[in-house]
Amino acid sequence: MQSVTVELGAASTMELVDALSGIATELATREVSESAAACLELAETLAAATDLQESALAALVGRVDAAGEQQRWGYPSTRAWLRSKLGMRESRAKERLTLARQRHRVPEVARRLAAGELSYGYAVTVADAVARLDDAECGRAEALLLEMADQGFSAGKVAAFGSRIRDVIAERDGIEDAPDEDSRRGYAKSWITTTRSLDGGRYVKGWLNPEDAAIWDGTLAPLAKPAGPADHRDVAERTAAALSSVLSGGHKATKVTVICDLETLTGGDAPARLSDGTPIPAAQARRIALAAGVSPLLLGRGNTPLYLGYRERFASAAQRQVLEALYPACAVRGCETPGTLCEVDHVGGWALGNSPTDIDQLTLTCGWHNRFKHASPDQIEVTKDRDGLYVYRLLPPSDARSASGSGPPDGVGWAA
Repeated sequence: MQSVTVELGAASTMELVDALSGIATELATREVSESAAACLELAETLAAATDLQESALAALVGRVDAAGEQQRWGYPSTRAWLRSKLGMRESRAKERLTLARQRHRVPEVARRLAAGELSYGYAVTVADAVARLDDAECGRAEALLLEMADQGFSAGKVAAFGSRIRDVIAERDGIEDAPDEDSRRGYAKSWITTTRSLDGGRYVKGWLNPEDAAIWDGTLAPLAKPAGPADHRDVAERTAAALSSVLSGGHKATKVTVICDLETLTGGDAPARLSDGTPIPAAQARRIALAAGVSPLLLGRGNTPLYLGYRERFASAAQRQVLEALYPACAVRGCETPGTLCEVDHVGGWALGNSPTDIDQLTLTCGWHNRFKHASPDQIEVTKDRDGLYVYRLLPPSDARSASGSGPPDGVGWAA
């Protein structure tokens, strides 16, 4: 059992955080009360305390975000830091970052949250609504949404009003003919929004300015013509097919890498996967193989072909195909950039003469981490997993390591 003693008024922020961490650690191991009524009361008290912690967390995250401190530690964005280091889901990271960035624009919300007078759910709902508003509309929106919260509207109802807050403000202030969201975007710049449906498809909506519309018509119109008397598709269906044709390379063959065991192709049940890690059922993999040219790529642990040595600076197309099969994402632990969007990285540094363009000396990293590794080699620890694949682990900046007095784990050096 841990012992925590702290004088609240005189304690530093670090001491308070350490004390809170100790209390939370002890609380998490406690058995719950047999009394459901007692549990209900304790849960409400703990939830209120959690909201106060969210207020403090928003202030800390806001400071990190404004200073760009996360980049010194190897994270390309604050949201990436929240996801990778703090283990948040995308939706949770987005919520906390929105509150951190908007809290100075909604001072009454920030005050009430810090005072325990407003829940985190309401606070982040208001912050999300005003993120799309200018400063002139922000104050009115904050007052209106807080008024709804005070009247007992649920956070979900407040969020629904927040999604159309400009129209609500216009109605309240007697402004007629408030422009819809599409009109407010204006017509000078092209824009496209997409929303994923529950079955994996996408809804597409947008606007093209005259220049982009001319390119659209010149490219898609010839491909969207009826294929013949038997083509009963309407214009919308033919246009979608034409767009898919262009995105996939027109009349050129489209390369899709499906990774599977030989047994899968011959009737086995082991699932295949795409190069980004998406699982493909065995039956579907066999159907893809029947309708496509199959180029076998045999990989053996520690015995992969394709060695170019120092004669070539850049990886070949065949090497990249192998790497995309091996690495579904950036080699940096916690980075979610798909391997298909990554750059080929010489693990030891080709320019330094430490890494030839050989397949067992290459990996995939996103563009941001590739540049970060080059600029801050002492903050990347290179290891291999049990399959022999490279894993990059981010290390704290050197000044942070010196301040904490910490060094590398026994037997492991700071990798360059």
